[in-house]
Amino acid sequence: MPTTVLLTGSSGYIAKHIVLQLLNAGYHVRGTVRSMDRGAEVTEAVRPHVNDAADLDTRLTYVALDLSSDAGWDAAMEGVDVLMHTASPFPLTQPKNEDDLIRPAVDGALRALRAAHKAGVTRVIFTSSTVAISGSALPPGDSSFDETNWTDPADPDVSAYTRSKTLAEQAAWDFIRDEAPDMQLTVINPGFVLGAPLDKNFGTSVQVIERLLRGKDPMLPNIGFGTVDVQDVAEMHVIAIDKPETHGQRIMTVDSFISFKELALSIKAAHPNRKIPTRVAPDFLIRFLGRFDPAIKSIIPSLGRVDKMDNARAISTLGRGMRRGQKAAAASATYLIENKLV
Repeated sequence: MPTTVLLTGSSGYIAKHIVLQLLNAGYHVRGTVRSMDRGAEVTEAVRPHVNDAADLDTRLTYVALDLSSDAGWDAAMEGVDVLMHTASPFPLTQPKNEDDLIRPAVDGALRALRAAHKAGVTRVIFTSSTVAISGSALPPGDSSFDETNWTDPADPDVSAYTRSKTLAEQAAWDFIRDEAPDMQLTVINPGFVLGAPLDKNFGTSVQVIERLLRGKDPMLPNIGFGTVDVQDVAEMHVIAIDKPETHGQRIMTVDSFISFKELALSIKAAHPNRKIPTRVAPDFLIRFLGRFDPAIKSIIPSLGRVDKMDNARAISTLGRGMRRGQKAAAASATYLIENKLV
């Protein structure tokens, strides 16, 4: 019997790429969606790209589940071999009440893990983020962030999103340690994920590229991201399933740290006729604007930071180098332009 993967949040930008790579690797996928019409969206997104679409409706099925409710989880786990938990909110702006992010992230992760454990599922791939690693300042004496680093959730400069990802991942490790030592957990910690979406329903990271293409901001903030191609993130989830050496590991999946200006220049080089802002705003201006705009305020702690990231474990797991983040940014822009979304 083919291995069946229960993939939570299957309608997400990253998750659709994971669905595609799972199918092309021979797995059966049972995707969780908030409503069944989102299942049809996922199927149509991956259909043009699968190696063989003949029996797609058999290999790719869906179940409606809510991360905030216990209903339906037992039935969803029947016949499942692997839990792949990707579902977690990623907003463009921070909420007024941070618990609106933290509670769904933490409670949803634990609900999925408990259901899998109850069903006897022992293999778990969990999607976290590099913000759970590099959300706080690099400790004295360290030259780069790696998987041994943890963001301090009590750090007052940590955003609600960063806190939610950190606490959700910590809850997952604590659950394995305290309640399910028989489960084999691998955590994937992607950076800022870019690359062409599989359909027009994409996530927050691609919306950042959309904002650049629309030229909404005359200048760019002096910030950057540990950037990664969505295809590498998806592949990491898939190949980790059958790699025993990844059991009990975090894998920081990132190419390199890229400034906002470098992202803009990459897009401008690929699309020279587009009006892309490339000037960097003075930090004092961003701090001033942050008094009036919560979205701007949330990036102030990142001004001027250049985070070195050690991706040796990711490269070793993939068995090759990472796709370039600049090319992923350009691919995101090309998709938006060719599909007349900007």
